[in-house]
Amino acid sequence: MLLNNKHSALLMIDLQTRLLPAITDNDQLLTNNLWLASLANDLAIPTIISEHCADKIGATTEQILKAAPNAKIVHKQAFSVFAAGVLTPQLFNNANQIVITGIEAHICVLQTALDLRSNGYEVFVVADSIGSRQTKDVELAIARLQAHGCEIVGREMIAFEWLGAATHPQFKEIHKKYIR
Repeated sequence: MLLNNKHSALLMIDLQTRLLPAITDNDQLLTNNLWLASLANDLAIPTIISEHCADKIGATTEQILKAAPNAKIVHKQAFSVFAAGVLTPQLFNNANQIVITGIEAHICVLQTALDLRSNGYEVFVVADSIGSRQTKDVELAIARLQAHGCEIVGREMIAFEWLGAATHPQFKEIHKKYIR
């Protein structure tokens, strides 16, 4: 199935100041998430940012908040953002295709994706924009997500699917800013 920009939302999970430094390849992970946050903002894709126990782990890193100025922030203590009860159809702007990024891949990303999937959402997990403290945990998470019907995608796939065609009114701008 292809992504459609009218039916999509971006969910960025727990990219928080005290957790991000512990994640393998965190600089590249942050760069990839900034790219997606900015792309979603430019294309007016609804964006939700979760924060897990922010009083202990810190708030979302400032760069993400700047890249996604219109994002809605939700707070949770459950590992799954869905199980926390903070996600609503209105928050997603009634989107049924949820693009997921964030940390940690084998905990909060996995549990959220599986909960969304089992509740009828189409779930797209961005392989180059999720991370964990251990690389093996990311690999295990991706395998399990695929086994349960989640789509594993890359950033450029998302960009081109959200655009749909070279006739999209923002194609040249998006191509120049994100692809070249």
